[in-house]
Amino acid sequence: MDFLEFVKPELMILVPVLYLIGIALKKCIIPDKYIPIILGCAGVILSTIYLLSVTQITSVQDVWNAIFAAITQGILCAGASVYANQIYKQIKKDN
Repeated sequence: MDFLEFVKPELMILVPVLYLIGIALKKCIIPDKYIPIILGCAGVILSTIYLLSVTQITSVQDVWNAIFAAITQGILCAGASVYANQIYKQIKKDN
């Protein structure tokens, strides 16, 4: 299975955006253990904003579908961002 099968192509821009937010958070006084949680919340918020702007909501089911999609897309994009950061860290290691 491919990651792109699960994440909407138009939301792939969130991965580098969240990566940059993570770098900014790392430079702040925020402990590292909270960064993935903050990125997950930011991913959900950003994907919610996008999905609500492009989705025509005409029923309660549409609302629930948009909420579900926003949460799953946001978490997947945040996970990909953290994963990319870990790959970068491991490549930089000397061992």
